[in-house]
Amino acid sequence: MAWRGCVLKWVKTELIRSTNTTLRSSREIPHYQQRYGFRQEAKRPDTKKGNVVQKTKVSPSEAGTQSLPPPPKVPRPSLFKPLMFTVGFTGCSFGAAAILQYETLKSRVRTAKDEEKSEKFSQDMTYWHDWWNKLSGFQRQLILLVSTVDDFWSSLSEGQKTVTGIIALNAVVLCCWRIPVMQRSMVKYFTSTPAAKTRCLPMVLSTFSHYSIFHMAANMYVLWTFSSEIVSILGREQFLAFYLSAGVISNMVSYTCKTATRSLHPSLGASGAVMAVLAAVCANVPEAKLGIVLLPMLTFTAGNALKALIAMDTAGLVLGWRMFDHAAHLGGALFGVWYVAYGHKLIWRKREPLVKLWHEARSPGAGGSRSGGGPGVSGGPGPK
Repeated sequence: MAWRGCVLKWVKTELIRSTNTTLRSSREIPHYQQRYGFRQEAKRPDTKKGNVVQKTKVSPSEAGTQSLPPPPKVPRPSLFKPLMFTVGFTGCSFGAAAILQYETLKSRVRTAKDEEKSEKFSQDMTYWHDWWNKLSGFQRQLILLVSTVDDFWSSLSEGQKTVTGIIALNAVVLCCWRIPVMQRSMVKYFTSTPAAKTRCLPMVLSTFSHYSIFHMAANMYVLWTFSSEIVSILGREQFLAFYLSAGVISNMVSYTCKTATRSLHPSLGASGAVMAVLAAVCANVPEAKLGIVLLPMLTFTAGNALKALIAMDTAGLVLGWRMFDHAAHLGGALFGVWYVAYGHKLIWRKREPLVKLWHEARSPGAGGSRSGGGPGVSGGPGPK
């Protein structure tokens, strides 16, 4: 019995030691986890629910007294500078067009005299035949290509030649929109909004700016279609002044409507200037038949088309449609109608003093030799 009791006592002692060692090892495990990079989650401090409720919830009395601050009122932008820029730019455009017309007519007269002199001293066909035989094959192909391009250019009307430069400039600006480095400058100078710091120069540059290829293609197609008629009515120089002025005036109307409605989103495109061209042609020839490209069987008169476009843009402006800049469209159309009816007489036909002054400055001592101050001053095409 004594041996048995000793054995049991020894077994109990060993069990107690083994349990103590396991407990020690289990307590030391977190120490090894932290040592080798494993982090133990820190114990969150016990917070009473009552304290949390006091910090998060606000009493009804306090909720009634606290209120959000009112949004700051955005002052309406001033339109004085854009208005002065519109008036000054329009006057300078027509003044420069009058001087350009004078210089063009003067150069044509000089060119005609030079051609008469060159015909007297021209060589016979044998000289040119020998010169052609001395050229290499590559030179001949290059000359034929240049001749083909020259024939195509000669086949275009005066209006189509004039708007070709406008279309090329719009294409260059469209490509600039695809350059990431130029995005900030393009937004600053080639989009127009009365809320921007730079407001005057974008009124001109945004007329040549398109971000969408479809938008540019639609505007340039309409411009190309009516180019021959509008240039035959106004002439090349007067058309350029009319087109640039229409773009600035349509943007001025857009500025006014955006400021009145506080809708200061930016806009771009040649739609205002193109609408002025379309309206001028339709007002000058209201009985002309027009059609739609995809629906050739549908025809209508130019006068009815102009009325429908003005009605649509008026409805879009009143109802607040934002798909297009209806204010710019409407401003361009009204300017086109006004210029054909009254503007040509008030502006273009009174350019004689300016051209005479320019003629006297260019050729001193010859101011009184020609009545009217130079070639082509008293004449020139105009609305019917």
